[in-house]
Amino acid sequence: MEDEALSNISGKAISLDCQTHSSFCREFTVSSPKMSIGKVMVYTCSVWLLAYGVFFFTENTTVLSSAILITLTGMMLHIHFVKVDHESLLVIGSLGIQLSSSYASGREVTTFIEMSRIKDIVINEAVYLNQIIYYLCVLLKEPSEPNVVSSVVPLFQSSKPRLNCLAKVYKSCQEILSKCQ
Repeated sequence: MEDEALSNISGKAISLDCQTHSSFCREFTVSSPKMSIGKVMVYTCSVWLLAYGVFFFTENTTVLSSAILITLTGMMLHIHFVKVDHESLLVIGSLGIQLSSSYASGREVTTFIEMSRIKDIVINEAVYLNQIIYYLCVLLKEPSEPNVVSSVVPLFQSSKPRLNCLAKVYKSCQEILSKCQ
């Protein structure tokens, strides 16, 4: 499924991997590029040079210590809570949908949505700053009211793939959902 170059809404390259486990089970993984060590070094050096400049005029060593602690803490928080390496969507026709996000630190967040709660999977559009973006989402229903959409769960929130990538995932998901209804 990787015949064409895919990118996110910012124009950065991403990859889509589709694994078919059976006719009722497919897994889609959207991977973002790894964190650039060059960018990390530039940010770190900038903060430390700024701190050294302040230290030069104030001669206060707590400025340097604080800069080191702030950059190290900031990098750890960014790696653990912000930087997502890949997101995956596992669609199992008879059971439901599993959403997983793997962070750069190795932490994983997984959510499961039962098939009885899924009304449909759609591509939605939104206005984001000065552009229109598309995103894949799961429409959830209440079992007591099957014709009412109770909530919307967006997919691939961190990688933000473009429409051409979303269309591939959407078509495959619709194939599985149509077999189950």
